Parts: sequence; structure tokens; C-alpha cells
Amino acid sequence: MSTVNRKWLGVLAIAVAAVGVVTPVANAAPAARAACPEPGPGLLRCLTTYAPPAARASASSPVGWGADDLASAYELPAAAGPDEVIAISIAYDAPNLEADLATYRAQYGLPPCTTANGCFRKVNQQGAPAPLPAADFGWALESTLDVSMVSAACPSCRILVVEGNSPGFADLAETEDTAVRLGAKVVSNSYGAREGGAALAYASHYRHPGVTVVASSGDSGFTAASYPAVLASTVAVGGTSLARDPDSPRGWAEQAWPYGGSGCSAYIAKPRWQKDTHCAKRTVADVSAVAEDVAIHFADAGGWLPASGTSASAPFVAGLIGRAGHAGVTQPGDLYAKAASFTDVTTGHNDPAGAGKKCGWDYLCVAGPGYDAPTGVGVPNGLAGF
Repeated sequence: MSTVNRKWLGVLAIAVAAVGVVTPVANAAPAARAACPEPGPGLLRCLTTYAPPAARASASSPVGWGADDLASAYELPAAAGPDEVIAISIAYDAPNLEADLATYRAQYGLPPCTTANGCFRKVNQQGAPAPLPAADFGWALESTLDVSMVSAACPSCRILVVEGNSPGFADLAETEDTAVRLGAKVVSNSYGAREGGAALAYASHYRHPGVTVVASSGDSGFTAASYPAVLASTVAVGGTSLARDPDSPRGWAEQAWPYGGSGCSAYIAKPRWQKDTHCAKRTVADVSAVAEDVAIHFADAGGWLPASGTSASAPFVAGLIGRAGHAGVTQPGDLYAKAASFTDVTTGHNDPAGAGKKCGWDYLCVAGPGYDAPTGVGVPNGLAGF
């Protein structure tokens, strides 16, 4: 069972007082640290935070929402699903990735996913098994979160990790193309940068016929739209805070994660499938899932730790698309057409400093009935929406 990061509790308390939302249970998770620093020009940033070792009481057992919790919260079927290839586009190498994944999957009773059985594959940005890029702590943590969340969403899916030489626009664009060339029908991207001309010059690499591209909406709340999530060809995934709620029929409650990204594009034309009225161009996000305090095993930080970010929700949704058997078929507009198949998130906001003032208490940063930018059309309710 998870605990909510203490860093967010003050924000969530404000939200409770303001809109009457359910406060998630909290008892352990300490202040979080960004896995990756703010990037320089031409670079993307991984979108995750974690509890550093000194702030954790123990790393010997899971802390945070595990695969079993997520299966319960999102009413996932008992059947594991098909063996679709879900790719992770990422920067740098994670040397212990396969071992950490093995620990995670064993903890939650998921079948082994290894190089030996053909389920796991890790390559460089050209698609070769060697040489792999240099290792980087923050991006390795990101990779570990990604493969863990894909596993939780689709235990039967194969996982392809394509590692770029750097988090530069060009290198990560090449990882995207390589993933598709190697057979991935879903590609997950847990990184982002402020949209702009330099980033959008690489937009075509995130648009492949017969492939579903998924990306994190960002971890800075309501702000400028994040690339590549802002692209019309990308399923933009926002974040929520998850809590047990024994008084609800579902047994769970969700609200907009205070730091989940949303925004109104300054560049991308309004897709025909978006009907919201206060953003003349592309609105982010499309759909959402838990982005706070999920359990992962990361040996480089001492073992089990809670991680947060839309870096968790994006690969989770990518895995669900694969599990639904619609890898490569599902595109952003399809989610809007099936909006009734999702659980609507109607409370919370992603303007921590202003409690909704930044967007004028508008749907662009405040969750409410129907579509809103922080949580999109809602969160998964089984696989029907995909």
C-alpha cells in the first residue's frame, strides 16, 4: 500500500478544504528529489522525483503503490493480455535495469521478463546491443520506473528499451525511430521540454503510421505545453493522486496530481477531436493515471523507493494500450470517442502555488466533470477506453 509524499500533503490539504476531495492516506514517504536536473537548450528532461536514501526508513520492502494496487484501482482483467512490444525511448544507460525489473516482477508475482526468454531487450539508439551509452543515475531511475509501470499494466507485453546517447532532441528522436523499426507498436516517452521551434523541428519522429506514441504531460503543473506530449499524434498522459476510499463503490479515490502538467499549445493546431473552448490550439492532457508514489526497485539508490511523476502514468497507459490488444491502433482521438469508458476525475488542481488562480479556476488547471486539462477524459476503468 502506498503513502503520499509529505511534500505534497500541504497542497492536498488546501485542495481538500477548497473542493472537498478525499485526502490520500499518508504515513511514510519523505520529501522528493528530482531525478534529472533542469535541462539546457536543446535537451529534454526526465520527469520523475524520488525519495533519496537518507530520507527513507527502509529500502528492503516496497514503499508506494505496487502492481497489485494498480490492478485493483483500475479494475484490470485477470488475463495478462497479448505479447505486444512496448518500447521505452530514454536517454543514457541503466546498467542494472534488467535485474531491478526482475526484482519488481517477482515481488508482485508477474512472469519473468528477461533477455533470455525474449521478453526484455535493451539497445542503443541505432538498435544494436552494444556499445550502450554512458550510465546516468537520474535517467536510469527513469528507465526503471518506465519498465516497472509497463510491467504492472501489461505483464505479458515484451519490453524494448532504446537508449539515446544524450537527452538531446536529435538523439531521442532517433530512439523513437529505432523503436518503431525494431517492431514496437507502442512507444512511451517519459520526458519533456517546453514546446518551441527547436523541439517541434523533430515532431515527425513522433508520428508513425500504425504506432501509438505516448508521452508524459509534464511535472510542473499548469504551464507551457510540454513536448512531445503536445503533438497531435501523441497520447498526452496527465497525472493523479490515488487513495484508498472504502466508502466508495470503487474502493479508490483520485484527484488531479498537484504537479501534473497541463497547458494550451501556442503552436499546435486544435485537433478535430478536441472540443474544449478555452484553448484555441492543442490542449494537454488527453487521459491520466496515477503519478504519485508508485513503488519501484532501484539498486543504485539502495533498493525499494517511491517514485512520482507523469513518468509513471505515461508508461502505465502505454502498457494498457498494449494489453487491450489495440497497440498501434489507438490514437489520441479514440480516447475522446470513448470518454464514457473512463472514470472521470472531478477534484483537485495542478496550480499548487495559486490553488487554481493561475488559470482563473478554469478547466485548464482545475479538474471537474467531463474533460479537463490536468486529467483529460479521466483515468482507466479496465481496458474499454483503449
